[in-house]
Amino acid sequence: MTTTQAPETRVSSTRRVHALRDAAYRIRRHALDMGETQGQGYVGQALGVADVLAVVYKDVLNFRADDPDWHQRDRFLLSIGHYAIALYAALAEAGVLDVAELATYGSDDSRLPMSGMASYTPGMEISGGSLGHGLGVATGMALGLRHQGSDAHVYNMLSDGELDEGSTWEAALACAHHGLDNITAIVDVNALQADGPTKGVLRTEPVTAKWEAFGWHAVRVDGNDIESLVAAFDDLRRHRGSPAVLICDTRIGCGVPMLETREKAHFMRVEDHEWRLARNQLTERHHTAVRKEGTAR
Repeated sequence: MTTTQAPETRVSSTRRVHALRDAAYRIRRHALDMGETQGQGYVGQALGVADVLAVVYKDVLNFRADDPDWHQRDRFLLSIGHYAIALYAALAEAGVLDVAELATYGSDDSRLPMSGMASYTPGMEISGGSLGHGLGVATGMALGLRHQGSDAHVYNMLSDGELDEGSTWEAALACAHHGLDNITAIVDVNALQADGPTKGVLRTEPVTAKWEAFGWHAVRVDGNDIESLVAAFDDLRRHRGSPAVLICDTRIGCGVPMLETREKAHFMRVEDHEWRLARNQLTERHHTAVRKEGTAR
């Protein structure tokens, strides 16, 4: 059984953050390896949310890796189905998927399609190809769990582009109306969507104030800073009385300099010779961060 530890039994803060940083590095490596099988895809988003998913799956969620349908599990809903490559990498890091299976990503008869589908993949709670449905489904799940007297928590990851969808805000109203404090939304704010920069497609800022106006407890952090994420989730664990949202500012391609500056980054094309360079840059940046951390101690 794999479950997150209770707060009082967690390792010291420094060791905890170091372990989560290593997990985020492995999630990024998995994403690059899967991306290479297709030569293109939503690799930038996967690199951007790796830190968030590392903290969620290694430090927050209560689940059993060998029993993804365990009825007392916390639910993690990925409503942005094209981020599936990121979730597969996290599920492999969490032990739900075998790392070797990641090599089948996007292939015929694979359990790992390019857009997440609940009927195919262990640990994939919903099919999220059509944006704007995740929070509504999460609302229903949270209500149902409350009626059952369950302590399970529902987490829904959505994107800043998904805030363009009116259905998202309808669900946000419903969560506040019912006082669903067993639901947490996680918004990936990478400032980019299919049609261009988010602020040019449909301006959503000030995001935090809007969620608060809808009756949510809102926290905003650097989504690529492990320590900030750990502190934020610790804060959200203590919150009661209303739904909560964690707004995460992330960088597309984070961890790989050559991809962080890629102009067409929503659906990214990476040339054959660039994959090894990308992995080398990722490893070098990670090792540099580890050395700096060791020096600072």
